[in-house]
Amino acid sequence: MRPVILTLGALTLAALLIVLVPMATSHDPVAVCMDAPGDLPDDGVAGWQGEQLENAAIIVRTASEQGFGTDGKVLGVMAAMGESSLHNIDYGDWETSGFTNPDGSRTSSIGLFQQQEWWGSVETRMDPAASAALFYGRLAGLAGWQQMAPSHAINRVQINTDPDHYARFEDDATAIVDALSGPCPA
Repeated sequence: MRPVILTLGALTLAALLIVLVPMATSHDPVAVCMDAPGDLPDDGVAGWQGEQLENAAIIVRTASEQGFGTDGKVLGVMAAMGESSLHNIDYGDWETSGFTNPDGSRTSSIGLFQQQEWWGSVETRMDPAASAALFYGRLAGLAGWQQMAPSHAINRVQINTDPDHYARFEDDATAIVDALSGPCPA
């Protein structure tokens, strides 16, 4: 009788390992403090990692400082995903695609949000927190943005030619904002 008990015990242990080991090695990040993006998993969140997550954390922190909730945080991250893939780049649409403004002039877009010169100085637009603050300042002034489709609200701020351009980033942006929503140490 004793060998049967050991066999059942071994089978039970094996079954538990089959269930628990994948859970322990899951790639779903545990929410971390947005002030410590280095705590995020090395393989990133929804395919975004390293500098991209650090920039997302700056956007999320700026949104919090300006009183925006999760919906606003997601919009900011979506916008930067759609504009620069969350990289703080010093070139833009003219250099990469030859796009011009409606008046035919070259675009001057740079930074996380690909903001043109009328948004502010080069230094401001190249500073992730300052450029996020510019985005959120304009979003705050957009009446009814909470009722708009997220991509359309961003389009109204960014003045992109395609109002649906940002829609494909909503799930990834939500995953990143959720991942950066953990408690911060006192």
